[in-house]
Amino acid sequence: MLAVDGILNLDKPYGITSMDVVRRIKRASRAKRVGHGGTLDPVATGVIPICFGRATRIMEYLVAGTKDYRAVVKFGVTTDTYDALGKVTARSDASHLTAGEVERALRPFKGEIDQVPPMFSALKRKGKRLYDLARAGIEVEREPRQVEVLSIDLTDWSYPLATIEVRCGRGFYIRSLAHDLGQSLGCGAHLKNLVRLRSGPFKLSSALSLEDAEQLFADGLWRTALRPLDIVLQDLRAMIVGKRIEDSLRHGGGLPNDWRVPPGEAGEKCRAYGVGGRFLAVLSFD
Repeated sequence: MLAVDGILNLDKPYGITSMDVVRRIKRASRAKRVGHGGTLDPVATGVIPICFGRATRIMEYLVAGTKDYRAVVKFGVTTDTYDALGKVTARSDASHLTAGEVERALRPFKGEIDQVPPMFSALKRKGKRLYDLARAGIEVEREPRQVEVLSIDLTDWSYPLATIEVRCGRGFYIRSLAHDLGQSLGCGAHLKNLVRLRSGPFKLSSALSLEDAEQLFADGLWRTALRPLDIVLQDLRAMIVGKRIEDSLRHGGGLPNDWRVPPGEAGEKCRAYGVGGRFLAVLSFD
């Protein structure tokens, strides 16, 4: 097994799941611990950070970070999954739509909003995945969840397709945006295409294709593409600790109760490094 810590910035191909990507990278790398930093639907492509070793323990910071998307929404056709892979449930004439109408309809989606997640999602209801219930023909009521949209812009309009760029926080479903936008305009819509342009510090412009990543592992050159795991923690304060504290942290211990550190807010987190510059842990002030 390969012992490695770090993050690989990949461009997920169309038509496969995020876990399919993880399985292929795990097979190519022979690494023991591999995970991804944020699910992408099969219909989506783009940035998916792949975490190795200790980096799997900070995946929550990637999932919680902001993300940029480019979505193509098709109006006049509604599907059960809210995307192009689903079954068509309704058709409507949307030829009257204009770019101005779409732009006005987008405005209420900016800021902190309540969004109802789609039935075809990995969320659980009484221990069962919603998509399993949906495939069985069962639809349950879903509670709206508060999500944040930092920006949302119409960048292209060519009936019946609208290209929309979104910057959002955790838990926002672009599929639900497409569906809800169609409902608000009275003609229905679904997500035709989706690209994740950025996830935290990782951008599509520097992402590797899945095939190139597999080849790097085959050639033994994977280290050239691996990013340090603390790259996703740069917004946290940093501290340097001495050898005694470093040994304690590396074995799962905390800081001594009488150790003086700069005051922080309760619950605030910070990065800890050894005197040699090695990243050690994320610490939380109590």
